[in-house]
Amino acid sequence: MEVPILKQGHYLIASIQSALTDADLSQLREALIERVGRFRARGVIVDVTALDVMDSFAVRTLRDIAHMARLRGADTVIVGIQPEVAFAMVQLGLTLKGVATALDLEEGLAFLNQQGEGRLEDRRPPGGRIDRG
Repeated sequence: MEVPILKQGHYLIASIQSALTDADLSQLREALIERVGRFRARGVIVDVTALDVMDSFAVRTLRDIAHMARLRGADTVIVGIQPEVAFAMVQLGLTLKGVATALDLEEGLAFLNQQGEGRLEDRRPPGGRIDRG
C-alpha cells in the first residue's frame, strides 16, 4: 500500500492510514528521501495517528527517515503516536531517540516552523537583521 505524500509549502506530509508491511515502510523511506531533494523540502511530517501498533522495524524505519532527511537538510517530526502505542514502545524498549515527536499535525507544523525560524537566526549576519518578507 502506497502512503500518500503531500507537499505543503516547504514541508512534506506523509499520512500513514493503515498498518504497513516492511516493504511498504521501505518504499515510504525511499520516496520521502527522494522527494526531500526534489522539492527542496525543509521539513517532513510522518503522521502515524491511524496506527495502533508499531513493531521494531517500523520504529527503526521512522528513525532512519528522520536521520536521512536531516542529512538532506530537512527536519522530521513524527506525529500522532497513540497512547497505547507509546506504552508498548516503552515496554519493548523501542525508542525514537534523536527524532522529534508531536501530539498531532498542528503541533508538528508548529515545531517545523519554529525550527525554520531557528535556521534563519543561524544565518543572520553579525549585527545584521533578516527581512522576513
